This record gives sequence, structure tokens and C-alpha cells, in this order.
Amino acid sequence: MTTSPPTASFDHQLEDTDLLTEIAILYYQQSATQEEISKKFGISRPKVSRLLRKAREEGIVEITVKFHPIHSAQLEQRLMDRFNLKRALIALDQPSAQEQRMQVSTLVSAYLDGYLRDDVVVAVGQGQNVAAVADHPGIVSHRNARFVCAIGGTHRSGDTINADHICRRLAKKFGGTSETLYAPAYVDSEVTQQVFITHPNVSETLNQARKAEFALVGIGDMDENSHMVKLGCFTAKEFVEARLNDGIVGDIGGFDFFRLDGQQAGTLMRGRVVGLEMSDLHRIPNVIAMASESRKALAILGALRTGVIDVLATSASCAMALLNMSDS
Repeated sequence: MTTSPPTASFDHQLEDTDLLTEIAILYYQQSATQEEISKKFGISRPKVSRLLRKAREEGIVEITVKFHPIHSAQLEQRLMDRFNLKRALIALDQPSAQEQRMQVSTLVSAYLDGYLRDDVVVAVGQGQNVAAVADHPGIVSHRNARFVCAIGGTHRSGDTINADHICRRLAKKFGGTSETLYAPAYVDSEVTQQVFITHPNVSETLNQARKAEFALVGIGDMDENSHMVKLGCFTAKEFVEARLNDGIVGDIGGFDFFRLDGQQAGTLMRGRVVGLEMSDLHRIPNVIAMASESRKALAILGALRTGVIDVLATSASCAMALLNMSDS
């Protein structure tokens, strides 16, 4: 009586995760050739190629392409030429949003360290990306610079990304001073906005921000899950309506909104912000705009088209997307 052959075929055994992993390790880590692998397992080279492809498809193998610094420099130059920028700061792509934000903030922190001088005024916006610069642990030279809020504040849960708290941390980081804008960032009507803006204390701080030599601002998109919505500054419905009805693709600094062509949008949302306007940024000679999130590519493109940005800090993937979109 003969013994029946096993029901599982050799092909099936080879496609088992453990064996796919073994083949992948031989090829990608131990530099074995496909010919050597085919002899080891007694299968054809096309079969080896198919199994290596299957290992990639199943996530056993992940291939990451890292930008060489020369490539980043080329991207920076292309962005500068395309959008008439003084500088473009391009961070290598990172696996998480937090790591990406940290990489972008590293570049901005180093840039400020190289250009800030005593008695220089920096107008400061709100948001996670700007806050990351203040929180960056790198060592910088101390200067007697002044960091002035370019927008009011939000309620307690948004403290870490408030312009006031960011200004205080930047002043501590660089050894300077900070100036608070004693007003809410967002109010419920244009009438209320005018009451705040015309108040002597508020108008004096905004005038200081308007005379700044540098501005440090984030670029926001119109995602209904954005921090402005989460903080209750605007509702998700208002964001959707502004996007659909007014063609708004983003905001700069949290205080002014624009369309994809870069034109300022005359939306009711704009009349509820206590802070600077796009026209104020036009008069500041060094506006540094930050956006690390890949989903913001469309908003960044609109922001660049406003003509107010002098230095852009973003990721390599965003930079490529910007160049591709502007080509089309």
C-alpha cells in the first residue's frame, strides 16, 4: 500500500508567509541572486520573481526611496524659480505626521537661527506647524528679538497652538521677548470683530505685527476635521460651504482665506478673525510659511499664488506635488 502524497502542493508551501519571508531576506538583505534562490528551492527564476513580487504585495517587503540631499536641493531651486521664492526648505518624507512636522520645524528653526538679529520683530501665527518650531529642541543662538502675536487666542484646549503661547516659547528659545494680542482669534460677527480691532490695546499690537521684518505662519486647508473646526472656531458646515460656495482652498496664518488662484476670498469667515490680513503680509519682507501635511498640497499652491510667501517650508512629496500641479 502506497502512501498518498500531501494535499498541499509545493507551490502552496512556497507561498506560505514564512517561506516568502525567507526568500525576501535572501534576496534583499543577503544579496542572493534570483538564480541562486531558484537553485536553493528547485524552482525557476520566473517563479522566484513572482514570489518576490508577492512578498511586496503582502507587505512582507516594503521598499522606501529616500531623497538624496542633492535631489532636495534641486527641488528647492525649482520651487524658488517657479514661485519666485527667496528660499524653499524641503524636508525628507517621514513615515508619520508628527515626524514630518518635526523635520520641517528643524529646517525653519535653523533658518531663523541664521537670520534673526537683535531688535528684529517677528509676527507669529497659530497652528501645529508653527508651534513645532517653538518646541524644537535644537540649540540656537540667543538674540533680543521680539515675537508679536499676529492673531488672537482660542479657548484652553488649543493653548499649545495659540499664537500667544507660541510667541512665549519662541521668546524663551531665542532669548527675546513676546507681545500678546489680548483678543479672541475668532468672533461671531464682523461687528464684534471691529470692536476688538479698534480697541487701542489690540490695534497697537497689530500695528507692531504689521511692521515686522519676519512673519512665521502656517498654511491651513479646508478640511472639516482641521484644528480650527475641532477648536470650535468655525463649524464643519461653514468650512464645507466656504469650500463649495466661495471656492476657498485654505488659509494663511489662520487669519485670511484664499482661492486656488491665490485671490483673497470675500467670505463671511474672514470678517470674524481678529488678526492680520493678506495685505499686511504683503508688506512684511520675509514671510515664512509652513505646511508639513501631504493633504495640504492644494492649499499650499493657492497660498503660493497669493504672492505673500517669501520662504516655504514643506516636505519633498508636497514639493513634487506642487511642481506637478503648477505644470498642469
